[in-house]
Formats: sequence, structure tokens, C-alpha cells
Amino acid sequence: MSDDRRQVATVADLPVPLAKLLWRQHTVYRERDGTVVIRGEDAGRWISLASHGRGRVRVRAGRILDGGTTAPARAETTVPLDGDIARLAACCRGLLAETAGARAAGTPQPSPLTAARPPKGPRKAGRRRGATVLVCAAAAVVVGLIAASMFG
Repeated sequence: MSDDRRQVATVADLPVPLAKLLWRQHTVYRERDGTVVIRGEDAGRWISLASHGRGRVRVRAGRILDGGTTAPARAETTVPLDGDIARLAACCRGLLAETAGARAAGTPQPSPLTAARPPKGPRKAGRRRGATVLVCAAAAVVVGLIAASMFG
């Protein structure tokens, strides 16, 4: 059976064969909590794999920022661990495409990890600030007139 069609048994079996399917140049490391991270430096992307219950793996994808730090995950899904590694690689490619789409658009896209928020409209802080200044000035005039009539 070819290397890309073999069955995977645990998350520990995933990183190296999956990394070879995703990127030619890659770095694989394990974090303290047991999560495995695969970095494709030339592609500017990363994938992390973590056990998520019995027979499932949580896959997260994100970008690598300038300087080598990783940005928060932009896409996430849970995949059954009973499938072959080629299907898992296809899932990872889909998540990586989502992260690439967000970067190519040039505008931040909402992350599927967070709840959808309504877009913020144009701010009217200038109007509010101007109204506050006028109210304060009018109050100062009234206080001044009362003080002048009492002590004058």
C-alpha cells in the first residue's frame, strides 16, 4: 500500500506522513499539551492536530506571520481518525485554502471559530463629542449666571 493511502491509528502516527503530503519543506513539532504542529514555512501556513475524543482529531489551520510567529487559527474542524491519511490531507488542504483566501482578499474575514458579529457602521464619535462640548458649555454659562445673580 502506498504511503499516502495507509490507514492511521493514532494522532502520533499522523504528522510526518501528513506533512509530506502537504508541503515539500516542513517542520513538525509537538507542543506541551500534546498537540502536533506542522509548519510549511515556504507556504506561510501551519496545521495543528490534537486528539478530540475517541477516534477523532481536531485540525486547525492558520498563517505564519513575519518573523516566524504563528497567527491564531483561522479555520478549524474535527475529522474522524478512522479514514486514510489522503482524506485527512484533503481536509487540511481545504482549511489551508480558507486561510489563504483570507490573506489574498486583503481584508480580515470573520473566523469560523468565532460567532458572527454584525459589521460595525461608520463611527459618529465626532458628533457625540461636539454635542457633549456644547452641553458642557451651556451648563457652565447657566452656572455662571446663577453665581453672578447670587453674588452680584
